[in-house]
Amino acid sequence: MNRLRTVVLLATLTALLMWLGQIFGGREGLWFALVIAGALNLGTWWFADKVVLRMYNAKEVSAVDMPELHGLVSILAARADLPMPRLYVIPEASPNAFATGRDPQHGVVAVTDGLLRVLEREETAAVIAHELGHIKHRDTLVMSVAGTLAGALSMLANGAIWGTMFGGHSEEEDDSGHAVGLLGILAAPLVATLVQMGISRSREFLADEAGARFCGNPLALASALCKIEACTRRVPMISGSPATAHLFIQNPFSGAHLGRLFSTHPSTDERVRRLRAMARPGILPVAA
Repeated sequence: MNRLRTVVLLATLTALLMWLGQIFGGREGLWFALVIAGALNLGTWWFADKVVLRMYNAKEVSAVDMPELHGLVSILAARADLPMPRLYVIPEASPNAFATGRDPQHGVVAVTDGLLRVLEREETAAVIAHELGHIKHRDTLVMSVAGTLAGALSMLANGAIWGTMFGGHSEEEDDSGHAVGLLGILAAPLVATLVQMGISRSREFLADEAGARFCGNPLALASALCKIEACTRRVPMISGSPATAHLFIQNPFSGAHLGRLFSTHPSTDERVRRLRAMARPGILPVAA
């Protein structure tokens, strides 16, 4: 269901883009905006791991530096049928983690110092398994596609707003049609943002499911999510930017609850409910 929802949301972004471009940009304007936005997002996707790791002052750790962590990730990556990702540690007291990399062959898992201190070994394994789920599902690619479409929508909308303000419209244009078009211009960026958030929430559910299967212990992931949320309320992340919140297993900047419509992550209660359902006898075998 979450995979279908992601496809539907991406199709919604595409439809919005085509509709807005057809009304105000014409075919040439539509393709120009799409190419520019695509080039920007492709560059971001290609170099995203380097940019975000530098943003959080993350340091790569080797098997010599942290043998236990490397051994744990190696076991989980083998279960997930993935290449061993590069490991980074972020110097932050707030417990959290994220995955990046343009494909599974260039996967990166980053965890904070706080996560390694606060969580038990089984909980840490569950969080890392969740991040491997993102790598397995190529979520970086999915979010890049969503960003491309949403970026093109915003570019077209901004151009159309200036054109409407200073270009006016001819007497032959229907006033009601013009009003509808103007409303579409104003609404498109907001709708695009909401769709992106919807895609992010869907991908979190899928990564939770995959992580529970890779580690064999959905209750450990549920416990980790509750601990991370509670700690984040007391100690939010200091470095980085809220624009990267969707990368993390939990929003690291939110000390209070956000409205569900504007949240990059599903509610912890809903995620825990689903994970507990997976832990019922006969649903998910516990890994040895």
